[in-house]
Amino acid sequence: MASTSELLDLAHKHLYGNYKPAPFVLRSGRGAELFDVDGKRYVDLCAGVAVCAVGHSHPVMAARLAEQAGKLMHVSNYFFNEENVLLAKELTEATCMDRALFCNSGAEANEAIFKLARRAAWMKRGTTDGIIVAFHNAFHGRTMGALSMTGTPKYREGFGTVEGVVHLPFGDLAAVQAIPTDKPVIAVIVEPVQGEGGVFPAPAGFLAGLRAFCNDRGAMLLADEVQTGIARTGAFLAFHKEGFRPDAVALAKGLGGGFPIGAMLTTEEYAGVLTPGTHGSTYGGNALASVAARTVLSIVKEEKLAERAETLGAKLSEMLNDLVKAFPDHCELERGRGLLRGLVLREGFVARDVLPKLQEKGILLTAAGDRVLRFSPPLVVQESELAEGVEAIRQVLPTLGK
Repeated sequence: MASTSELLDLAHKHLYGNYKPAPFVLRSGRGAELFDVDGKRYVDLCAGVAVCAVGHSHPVMAARLAEQAGKLMHVSNYFFNEENVLLAKELTEATCMDRALFCNSGAEANEAIFKLARRAAWMKRGTTDGIIVAFHNAFHGRTMGALSMTGTPKYREGFGTVEGVVHLPFGDLAAVQAIPTDKPVIAVIVEPVQGEGGVFPAPAGFLAGLRAFCNDRGAMLLADEVQTGIARTGAFLAFHKEGFRPDAVALAKGLGGGFPIGAMLTTEEYAGVLTPGTHGSTYGGNALASVAARTVLSIVKEEKLAERAETLGAKLSEMLNDLVKAFPDHCELERGRGLLRGLVLREGFVARDVLPKLQEKGILLTAAGDRVLRFSPPLVVQESELAEGVEAIRQVLPTLGK
């Protein structure tokens, strides 16, 4: 087998350099544990950025994927496949939505709802003129439509944007309501919790206010639940705690438990907008990806992972608040929902500078924004593993210098 140094040399020689991976190479995992090629153990508290919802190498997932790979993987959308039809039924039932269109990623799902909103406006008004309201600090993906809705300028630098998107302060309902009535609003897109932007939950009443605004202005409410969906915040969708539905939802990440799949979900009202030929995805909804998603849905239900995220999220919140109290010069606050939480460092500290120190102690986290250590662990994580992560931060904080 190749050594770590040999693999790193190959990576630096052959992989495109748009990422900055940590200097070790992972080989295997189980639950919320990962192991590198040298056998070192890591507690995975990022889950591939909220992707590996049911953990690594879940035995049911491994068995079902292996079985399906021996039966049927892909036939394209020129033909129905059994697993995808069943997934559409199960996913719409789990989300209380009506229709599902499948793709491969969160960016594709957000691109789909962007196109859905534009085409719905065109069908209604005969023009795509009008604005889509998005929010500062938001992250919706890296394709051009999704990037245009992303509210952090650094991601858009050097690429330009699609016209017609207006960014307003997240949580500022008054700013949305102040949009002149003579300016047509096509849609509002919102993350219930801004993940990449720094783990910012929507303030109380904000999402309901957006729903009322969209109703008044004849606009669509688009929910980006790529990071918050699939039980992560303590409900299957974060919007399920709001008591109303958006018009369309973008899902991905945890939906496949590590296998690439995304989905756009809509209400019945918008079922006829994207007619045959207007949108598609070659791999979207293939049988293997559909089995992965169906298996995730069954595990989430059988192992009560939404309830687990609620319970363990509350315990993690307590642990992080204890850190804030113990290190007031280093930590500002903790925030989040369920098992999507962030520890906000004081001004002058950089979250990405902390990650290597935690990796040395066998803890994997990600940064969200400049000063936030983000927890998005597998939903099967143990309380003791969360405590390991918090303890590592407790040991690292006193070593930090501004």
